[in-house]
Amino acid sequence: MKRVPVLALLLWICLLFYVGIWIFLSGFLLVKVEVNRSSSCKDELFSKHDSSHTEHFCWSEPRFKRAVILVIDALRFDFARFDPEIKDPRPFQNKLGVLSEVVASRPAHARLYPFRADAPTTTMQRIKGFTTGSLPTFVDVCSNFGTNAIQEDNLIHQLGQNGKRVVFMGDDTWENLFPNQFHRSLPFPSFIVKDLHTVDNGILQHLYSTVESSDWDVVIAHFLGVDHCGHRYGPDHQAMADKLTQMDQVIRSVIERLQNDTLLVVLGDHGMTDTGDHGGDSQKETDAALFLYSPSALFTAGQEKALQEVVPQIDLVPTLAQLLGIPIPYSNIGKVMVELFALGSPEDQSAQERRQAEALWINAKQVNRYLDTYSLANKDLSPVILAHLKDTFLLAAAEYKALFGGPLAGGPEHSSRVQALIATFQQYLNQVRETCQASWARFHPLRMAAGIAVLAAACALCFITSDFADVVSASYRRLLWIPIVCGAVAGGGVALWQFVTRSEVDVLSSLGMAALVSQLSFFWNFCRGKATRVFANEPSGLPNAAADAAQQRPALTWPCVPLVIFFLRCASLFSDSYVVAEGRVATFLLSTLAIYIPVQLNWAGRLLLPFEAQKSTPPCLPPQPSTPAASSSYKKESLTLLGCTGFLVVSLYASHSFHGCRDEQGGCEPSAFLTPLSGLRDIQLRNFRYLLSVSSVIAWVCLVRRWMRHYGNMNSKSPAVLVARFGLPLVAMFVCLYWAMSSAPYEGFGNLQEVVKLALLVFPRAVYVLFGLGVTVVCWDPLTVFLKTRKEPATSLLPPTYRASTGVSLQAELQHLIPHIYQRMRKSLRAGEREGTGREDDGQPTVEAYGLGTVYSAPLLLVLAQLGLVLAMLHPEGLMLSFMLLLLQACAILHMHSAATSLSTPGSRAGCFSVCFSVSWSAVLMWGLAATQFFYSTGHLPTFASIQWNSAFVGLSEVHAGHLAPALLVTLNTFSSQILFAVSCPLLLLWPLVCETTKAGKRGRRAGEGEDGEEAVMEMRLRENPDRFSTALLQLGARYLFIHGAQLLASVCAAAILRRHLMVWKIFAPKFIFEASGFAVTSVCVLLGLALVMRVDSAVSDWFKRLIPDHSR
Repeated sequence: MKRVPVLALLLWICLLFYVGIWIFLSGFLLVKVEVNRSSSCKDELFSKHDSSHTEHFCWSEPRFKRAVILVIDALRFDFARFDPEIKDPRPFQNKLGVLSEVVASRPAHARLYPFRADAPTTTMQRIKGFTTGSLPTFVDVCSNFGTNAIQEDNLIHQLGQNGKRVVFMGDDTWENLFPNQFHRSLPFPSFIVKDLHTVDNGILQHLYSTVESSDWDVVIAHFLGVDHCGHRYGPDHQAMADKLTQMDQVIRSVIERLQNDTLLVVLGDHGMTDTGDHGGDSQKETDAALFLYSPSALFTAGQEKALQEVVPQIDLVPTLAQLLGIPIPYSNIGKVMVELFALGSPEDQSAQERRQAEALWINAKQVNRYLDTYSLANKDLSPVILAHLKDTFLLAAAEYKALFGGPLAGGPEHSSRVQALIATFQQYLNQVRETCQASWARFHPLRMAAGIAVLAAACALCFITSDFADVVSASYRRLLWIPIVCGAVAGGGVALWQFVTRSEVDVLSSLGMAALVSQLSFFWNFCRGKATRVFANEPSGLPNAAADAAQQRPALTWPCVPLVIFFLRCASLFSDSYVVAEGRVATFLLSTLAIYIPVQLNWAGRLLLPFEAQKSTPPCLPPQPSTPAASSSYKKESLTLLGCTGFLVVSLYASHSFHGCRDEQGGCEPSAFLTPLSGLRDIQLRNFRYLLSVSSVIAWVCLVRRWMRHYGNMNSKSPAVLVARFGLPLVAMFVCLYWAMSSAPYEGFGNLQEVVKLALLVFPRAVYVLFGLGVTVVCWDPLTVFLKTRKEPATSLLPPTYRASTGVSLQAELQHLIPHIYQRMRKSLRAGEREGTGREDDGQPTVEAYGLGTVYSAPLLLVLAQLGLVLAMLHPEGLMLSFMLLLLQACAILHMHSAATSLSTPGSRAGCFSVCFSVSWSAVLMWGLAATQFFYSTGHLPTFASIQWNSAFVGLSEVHAGHLAPALLVTLNTFSSQILFAVSCPLLLLWPLVCETTKAGKRGRRAGEGEDGEEAVMEMRLRENPDRFSTALLQLGARYLFIHGAQLLASVCAAAILRRHLMVWKIFAPKFIFEASGFAVTSVCVLLGLALVMRVDSAVSDWFKRLIPDHSR
């Protein structure tokens, strides 16, 4: 068997896809270029002749000497409002009454605003936004786990540079973003979302005493309890009411301790959805709350009626900078909140307008300087738009100098001109923000086109490999190693040329050239080889065999209708409405494909056949019926196909009970099973849901063990069997115990809280360790075969003491028994020996082996059973029911594939090999669609807000090194569907052979025999022709990669073509990111699944060699 060439070829194909993704990403998601300059009081923003500049202040006279900034993470705006008309408030309503009370009682001292964040609404990006005044880019969401220090100028840097003592306490993210920049810092670990109180209680131990002291100028306290409560329970939970009530008391206590020269700022960095998540751009995620208060007057009397409806989050940066008398950060593009600069009596309107105009003038001068610097460093801003903005600023600057550069004037005309100037400055700042926002979503068309070209060529290469697997496998030296060498030479040449000419190497362009050249080399060698054989008329065994098989290919194998359905689905990815509704459409398409199979068989006259004698029936598949008994067996095959089709369709639509909801889906309600058990207030409902989950776990384990016992894989004492007997039940037990501990809040355990916390760490880690040991053991010794030698004739029945199990009859056992194993082993080891020779001599012992017919599928199923439980543990407990549906749906698809393969077989041995050693496009498409469908059936969506962040903390302590482990857990949770279906992909090849014994035993022949009295050897048939076995694995892997690669290509093209679409960042870009990530995970898991099958094959070969005596070889 060609193990290394097959894996090398598939790995090369995967690497080509990775390079294409990387190139496209570099052109589609360009990271914003940061301007690493800092503002300073010494900057000459004003000309020497500008009399409006005040020499003895930095840029403007400070209104406050000190500030207290309370960041309440995920404080949604409706959490902060108080509505007296609500008689029965929900847990998140009317709990922060202090804000409305202060605004109502002291309108000149306090104001509550909607505080709108820019997407992505993740904590790190929001902290960057309201400290730098700049906008994050779309790709910044990927760095939420890797909080590197902020390089751009920011408020924290400016406060420190200007002698302000900043004291921080709370979320340790700030320490990573602003290292060594605080006068005093009290960070607390923030990554365990199930912990609602550690950070908040740590802050409260120091907050009040710090505010009462004088050793500070700015206090920043970042509370996390509200955000963690949302992640764990959702906003509609009593724990949220308790946490908001606690925050209400905190704000009241801080207000009582403020002095007149102090400004209080209470803000939320983002909001949250109804499920407690955030990261997207829905209104509930972007609309946070901003509360401003000072014991001294903030607003002019009577101004409360003229409120600013929504405050963009970056507008806080220039506002705080001018209120505290420090330079505005260099890269700020926010706009000052002018109402905070309208001090004075209502009668002195001109003084109020002058202060507002001065604040906007300083703000506009700073933004204009930033635009000049940025446009010199980066040419992505449109020169036309830049010229328009420059003209607008110069006109406003000239008007400002005309109004305030000379003696002060007054009167209605002067007032109207000042108001017009204020409006002009505001319009200018708004236009700059819109321009920068559009610019930082810029694209690189050439790189995008190159990425698409590499991906399209990789898809074509995949298709050729799958359709001409025999040719490719026979010529892998010419079709694999030569293209790799050509690509390496081309890429190295580009890198060398870049180094010689520019003294630097662009890795991306070198990899792109290597990928394109290697692909072109493959196509050239493939076409040249085909042409050479045609014109030279050279015989070639494998190509001719492939041609013969193609001529006799059954009707079901031709992929016209399934591929048409698939390509229509790919084309639909260009529609935003399709992407929104893809979960339900995937169910419909999978159901359509399932129904198509029996319809096509019936159309071809193969579903229900008349009683006609047929000849030359292949041994691996059922004959067309010639007797009533055979007809009954054939009908049973048909009924199996129809029954599995009906069950699959019903279960697919039942899985909608586990779907989540997108913001675009109107009145959609997310599944109740997505709510963790700890979020349920009804104890009886919680207990019932827990019992359902535990029952599903037990059924999961029992079904897998029952299958292995049925086929004789539970009889030996090999390490893999021990894993099935003991390891799998232990994993299931620890998963159930973990769910039991996590289903109740810590407070419910009283004095046992520490024990529960320890259990929440121990149980998941025990699962990880058992899973790792189980996989290691299976890979080390994957055989689950029970071997016995005896002198009795092979046809005699076994004594009861040697029975594989007591639950089936002796006759059924013989169907799973592989007698006369010597002949099979000799055929495997002597490729040139003709079939039928090598009969064992009289007196030689006969070897009987239980489980040899499922030697490949048993270890694969064992690994999948453990993997499925680990992935289920990372999900909410209720989704174990969805995992159980996944298992049943996968079994239904496999049985449909097996039955359809049997019913669609042409009457020749070549047809047998064509079908037995090839997986139809229909089966592969159904398997790929099932992966997509199950992605949605576990509550996942291609949106960042739907990521189940709770999985990042399963089994992790509060103190852990780095973010690799949490990121890995989130990846396993998000792409659990792709992982399970990719690893189990080889079952599509193995399952028809597994079902061979059942078919052979019920066709009027002796049990366990096929044509000419040959026994049903099930998966051992793969050992009869190792080359065809490796070719079948190559074809299966290439087809499955093609399915996911074509979906990736379609989403890439949709994102590129629709990059100026209104919904590109809301729908198409996230879909592309999820497809690319899903393909990366799928490709790795496909290679792992195939590698496991090859490891089993290697173990079987070694086992045969040890079993056969030296003189018999």
